[in-house]
Amino acid sequence: MATRPELSDKERFQQLAAAELPRLYSMARRLVGEEAEDVVQESLMKAYDKFAQLKSDEAASSWLISIMINICRDRGRAKSRTPNTVNIEDVEEFSLYRRIADEDPFPYSDTLHLDFLQRFGKEDVKEILLSLPDLYRIPLVLVHMYGYSTKEVANSMDVPLGTVLARLHRARKLFERRMWDYADANDLLKESVK
Repeated sequence: MATRPELSDKERFQQLAAAELPRLYSMARRLVGEEAEDVVQESLMKAYDKFAQLKSDEAASSWLISIMINICRDRGRAKSRTPNTVNIEDVEEFSLYRRIADEDPFPYSDTLHLDFLQRFGKEDVKEILLSLPDLYRIPLVLVHMYGYSTKEVANSMDVPLGTVLARLHRARKLFERRMWDYADANDLLKESVK
């Protein structure tokens, strides 16, 4: 029986990177939009340079994602030395559920909240998501779109668990607020004529 030759580090890296590439690109699109290809490429270059630090091939997925998250954060910091400010009091007080019920944009609807959500297309949601500051968008995407636990996100972002939980709460509230504002600005709150 012939034994399989050992793969070189370069070949191992190529296999691991190829297996993770679709997931990295998909995640990068949600985190940074049009800059996704650049972020993935930069992540893979950095990962290759530090490939000796990877302790096991099974950890490659988490390791590559952590590198990419850090690159996304670094790019966000570099873009603007002053972070996007969000009026937390305004966001905390906002409730999409209450706003829809109070404003009643679809007065003859028995499924008011579902009718509101169905007004949004994939591109609308993507635009709203990309409008969130990185500080909130990254944990929101990782937890709610990719199913990472908050503990995993805290570890990959190198922040305390409580910080991730607080950011997630604010991210959800800010996302709701931006959904309402987007719907209002784009005439999604008008009853469609049938």
